[in-house]
Amino acid sequence: MESGQSHRPKILTVLHQERSSPGRVGHLLIEAGFALDIRRPPLGDTLPVTLEDHAGAVIFGGPMSANDSEEFVRAETDWLSVPLAEDKPFLGICLGAQMLANHLGGRVGPHPDGLVEIGWYPLEPTEAGRALMDWPSMVYHFHREGFELPQTATLLATGSSYPNQAFRYGNNAWGVQFHAELTRAMMHRWVVRGAERFTLCGAQQGRDHLDGRMIYDAVLRAWLHRFLATIFGIPVKV
Repeated sequence: MESGQSHRPKILTVLHQERSSPGRVGHLLIEAGFALDIRRPPLGDTLPVTLEDHAGAVIFGGPMSANDSEEFVRAETDWLSVPLAEDKPFLGICLGAQMLANHLGGRVGPHPDGLVEIGWYPLEPTEAGRALMDWPSMVYHFHREGFELPQTATLLATGSSYPNQAFRYGNNAWGVQFHAELTRAMMHRWVVRGAERFTLCGAQQGRDHLDGRMIYDAVLRAWLHRFLATIFGIPVKV
């Protein structure tokens, strides 16, 4: 269940499919000296009752909705009380961010006009976001639902179709709607396996996903380094 040496501080890494990967987030955390404690709740893995043995947690995305009735979805959403109560660093990516929003009372749902974000879309940091760091102007998405900003959360970045793109809650909880974690191989898999979604309103075609990576990914990757360094308090090199 864990990768890396047992003496390394652990990051709880929650994935939602058998072949899902933590991608560049995992690579960067391992390079920074962490071990990944990988759990897959849809496949029967449980989550720890405390994070006292972990340095933080990341919940990644998945094809399911944060509103689904499956037991693992409800259990993960409820489990978020653990990092929040213990004030441990937590990052939610796409589905993980939507679970965090749900947990904090923010509604998750589709765009009222049926728009999706599947491909590359502009990102605009808020004043609070700009004060924190530089942000990429284009980011990669693969989602059909968005989230309301939870009360007392700080909006860090916004977009035109889905206004809530990144937020911070309290000292150590963070959520982002977009994906900076994809390696080249991961993006190719998503483009092949998710091709049926390219007909949805607002979605981009697969060639645009791959062409956009050549243009925008270097900046997105550099941002991810800085973002992880901010969340987990580590000197991640760009």
